[in-house]
Amino acid sequence: MSDRETPALIEAAVTAFRERDREGRIVPPSAWWDLPPEALDQLYREQSFARDVERATDPAGESGTVKAVLARILGRR
Repeated sequence: MSDRETPALIEAAVTAFRERDREGRIVPPSAWWDLPPEALDQLYREQSFARDVERATDPAGESGTVKAVLARILGRR
């Protein structure tokens, strides 16, 4: 993998959306597996920032992650 691919992989892994396997378990984004270890800290920072933005722009102050977890608990997904 080249240094030019790292930003695209980070962008692909930043979102709150996560695939699920047949048993309903969350599967890490495929881009996560392709990132070099030194890029994981940057990914964490960007994910945290994205959740802060989501909370700041949501009327209820909830991030996409919070919404997904609540929907799962309440049986909406």
